[in-house]
Amino acid sequence: MSDSLFLSLWFRDDELEDLLPHALRVMQHFASSKILPGITNIAIHPVSWNEPTILEQRYRPGIKPEEAVLIAADLLHEDYAYVFEAFWDMWSPESLDGEWTLRPSLVKFIARGSEFEDGEAQSQGEIQADFGLDTAFLHEELKLTPELEARVRTNVKQLVDYINRIEKNVGAETRLLWSESDENLAQKLISRLQRVQ
Repeated sequence: MSDSLFLSLWFRDDELEDLLPHALRVMQHFASSKILPGITNIAIHPVSWNEPTILEQRYRPGIKPEEAVLIAADLLHEDYAYVFEAFWDMWSPESLDGEWTLRPSLVKFIARGSEFEDGEAQSQGEIQADFGLDTAFLHEELKLTPELEARVRTNVKQLVDYINRIEKNVGAETRLLWSESDENLAQKLISRLQRVQ
């Protein structure tokens, strides 16, 4: 069963002026889509997710992360959350028994002020990458074949490479890859790939 997948990051310096620079570094190490490059949407949420956004802008073509952060920096507050949308290219099947193609897959980068949503940054991460459903990393709906295994491995490698770049270059004190159901992606993947043997 598909599950939402997240990477949460916490930093030692949790001052408001550090929030967007941290988000920028996280986005700079992201392997942006060749088909839909750059930041394609910015949304700023005041106080909680239930409040209407105070800024929402779409970009086609996408803009550089540096430009996106400069736009958001004009509205910097402890009780705001900043959502930046970007895409990366993931292997996806054309049909249940068809060819595979690289398709843009949405990733949301969320930067939370310390007072947003009653301190959600403490539990969910000051910076969080929302990868959407874990389908691209498992494709549990498809029969496991050597081609599917190769495509899944390529998608997983892209995720692991990104997490490794984050670990080495962003300066997060703590990081956590997690899913809504608390199921371990690595265990799900091992279980999935062992079925072919």
